Amino acid sequence: MSAEDSPPEATTSLNAARRRRDLEWLSDGGPVDVLVIGGGITGVGVALDAASRGLTVALLERGDLASGTSSRSSKLVHGGLRYLTQGRIGLAWECARERATLMTIAPHLVRPMPILVPLTDRSPRGMKQVVTLIWRLGNVMRAAAGTSRRVLPPPRRVSPADARALVPGLRTEGLRGGILSWDAQLEDDARLVIAVARTAAAHGARVVTYCEVEEIHSGGVSARDQVTGERLRIGARHVVNSTGVWADRLVRDVHLRPSKGSHLIVPAAALGGPRAALFAPERPGRFVFGLPTSDDRVLIGLTDEPLEGDPPDEPAVEPGEEEFLLGVISDPLARPLTKADVIGRFAGLRPLLASGRGSTSDLSRKHAVLVDGESGAVTVVGGKLTTYRAMAEDVLRVVGSRPDGDLGPCRTRNLPLVGAASWHELDRLAAPPRLVRRYGTEAPAMVQAARAEGRGFEPVVEGSHALEIELSHGIAHEGALTASDLVDRRTRVGLVSSQRARALRAAEEAFARSGDRRGISSVGG
Repeated sequence: MSAEDSPPEATTSLNAARRRRDLEWLSDGGPVDVLVIGGGITGVGVALDAASRGLTVALLERGDLASGTSSRSSKLVHGGLRYLTQGRIGLAWECARERATLMTIAPHLVRPMPILVPLTDRSPRGMKQVVTLIWRLGNVMRAAAGTSRRVLPPPRRVSPADARALVPGLRTEGLRGGILSWDAQLEDDARLVIAVARTAAAHGARVVTYCEVEEIHSGGVSARDQVTGERLRIGARHVVNSTGVWADRLVRDVHLRPSKGSHLIVPAAALGGPRAALFAPERPGRFVFGLPTSDDRVLIGLTDEPLEGDPPDEPAVEPGEEEFLLGVISDPLARPLTKADVIGRFAGLRPLLASGRGSTSDLSRKHAVLVDGESGAVTVVGGKLTTYRAMAEDVLRVVGSRPDGDLGPCRTRNLPLVGAASWHELDRLAAPPRLVRRYGTEAPAMVQAARAEGRGFEPVVEGSHALEIELSHGIAHEGALTASDLVDRRTRVGLVSSQRARALRAAEEAFARSGDRRGISSVGG
């Protein structure tokens, strides 16, 4: 099948109407070149790589885009400093290289982030020397990857006064200064997934959510439309299983040892309104961090605990994990954080490859591309959000090595995502800063739409930074089918538990105004 068979409306917009047309085409048409299972960052990355090479592509996701691990990360695009402490130079270099790529193709979603490691009279012996060495090695990789020092400055020692200016909540007693370094932070991990998916759609990929693949067989898959209950058989020359911790449900002989990473959300005021991320040492080379976000919150993480049993769709933060995170991050603070400070919690699952009985924190984050001998399906597991593009390229390399897999060159290293523009151009857009940070060059059109509708600049709920225009934009252009899609992944209001119920009601009203309640009534909200 050729690229001419791509949807005639091959724009970036995803919505209920396009979903219906794509499902009809998949039911009636011939086999696609590549069928991707899974709508997390890895799956949408594979879809974009394949579609941008001119292949016909379908992506099927049993829930919403980013409804699994990809909306529950630490929202870091990191240069692999942690892997340097473990001696994994190759993995660290891959992170540094892919960080540079993401800052180029999605500058509206990725921004530089200062990091402060405070030095106190209770700091572990030799910590300053170890951290300085690792940060300097990271700086060498930053330069080799082509990221300017004006974007990510080299590490340096700061005074106690400077440390408190960066993180005002630090205690003064025993504070000896700190080490300041730089990395990159995502505005929102779910927004990155949506941007990649929409860019794939612009290249002709058929992105269909709420459609569960039940079986992979030679020549395609059997699936069920979650909205109508209809079962369908879709032909594909190549099937890619990118379902993360659930990969072994579709392909046998994939052995995973998932781990759980838990996070807490607190108001930024609880740490004095920090201007830099706080990295508090748990042990040498391992930190608990407090990452300030653009919505006046701080994200605290990260645990790394082995997951026992079947992976749940909604992993919970256990009381012991919360106590651990609050305890470590509070050590350098003047006022220790307590459970009363926590306004939100979430946990994500990492699809780590099984390799021995050691701690999951010691398992490699290197990804693997496996081929099933029975069905021929290609499974990609492991890895991390930062390196999703390289993972997708490796998957297409395997597809291209097959007799019928003659592919053009990979284009994703230099392919801007939806909304991308230079930082200079983004700064000049006539739109609220939040919209520019999250939607890039689409922000002015959203402003115009809000003015035309006579509404849209009001907060989704009182106390939220999210605007009502984001709800209608999510329905019309970002594939949201349920109220939960809008609240939990398009706007992220649902991360604050006290706001979620009111936000769901606002999202249901947005669907009613759009004239299409099909998704809510059929899939649930």
